[in-house]
Amino acid sequence: MDKYGEMEVFVRVVNEGGFSAAARALNVTPSAVSKFISRLEDRLDARLLNRTTRRLSPTEEGRAFHERCVRILAEIEEAEQAVSRLNAVPSGTLRVNAAVAIATYQLVPLLPEFMARYPLVHVDLAVTDRVVDLVEEGADIGIRTGARFDSQLVSRLLAEDHRVIVAAPSYLERRGVPKTPMDLLRHNCLMRSGAQAFLNEWSFDGPDGPFTLPIKGNTKVNNGETLYEMVMAGLGICRLGEFRVAADIRDGQLVSLLTDTNRTEPLPIHVVYSHRKHLSPRVRAFVDYLIEKFTPVPPWVVVEQS
Repeated sequence: MDKYGEMEVFVRVVNEGGFSAAARALNVTPSAVSKFISRLEDRLDARLLNRTTRRLSPTEEGRAFHERCVRILAEIEEAEQAVSRLNAVPSGTLRVNAAVAIATYQLVPLLPEFMARYPLVHVDLAVTDRVVDLVEEGADIGIRTGARFDSQLVSRLLAEDHRVIVAAPSYLERRGVPKTPMDLLRHNCLMRSGAQAFLNEWSFDGPDGPFTLPIKGNTKVNNGETLYEMVMAGLGICRLGEFRVAADIRDGQLVSLLTDTNRTEPLPIHVVYSHRKHLSPRVRAFVDYLIEKFTPVPPWVVVEQS
């Protein structure tokens, strides 16, 4: 038994006036209580109780120890109640790590409502496309596109995204609208470089089945946000995540192309965190909020009212 347990037993014995009554209150045997007290006295090298066949009373040392134990136990109970009160209401700093695009285009627009619901929560948002160790980075939650994350993490699927082929109206006015995938060979397609170069092969459904078309263009870039700004500026045709361009398509700033033949694998978007048990209220509230907003239909998909 630890020191906290010894204090509880000793205070109960003094308050109840005997081993038997204390044992009943603690749901243990009188002999067990007697052994606890004997070990406590041996450890402290002091007699705490005067024992007779008729009565039990604390010694001078026992009274001093009892007074301090009562105060310490009360402080412990107060501390536990304080934590419980904190746990009842989401509060404190929530550290979120998110990929650049999903943070910019989907997460940030959702933050005002979340922070209005939970005004005691402060959000510390780290935005990076680097796959990070949540524990090392001190993050409570990660939001990631793709399926690459530590298998030790708890993950919840928020949504699946698809890449769409888009161009600005200004580009299409100059160069025309491609009607078939093969027409792209006569267009300027914005290309990716570096680790993302594999995305320069676009897949389509054709009359004879799926096929891949290596696209060509006069510009390469290794950053998705720069690529987005380029297509918005009318420099060429590009394929980007729907969550990034859906609002621009609705507003007429971009035009979705080859929708009947464009073929892409779904891109999963997960919220990940370190532990399933004993989640702080702020982490649980944020995960639940994301699930609410992303499922069953992600926020970039507009559901037409019947």
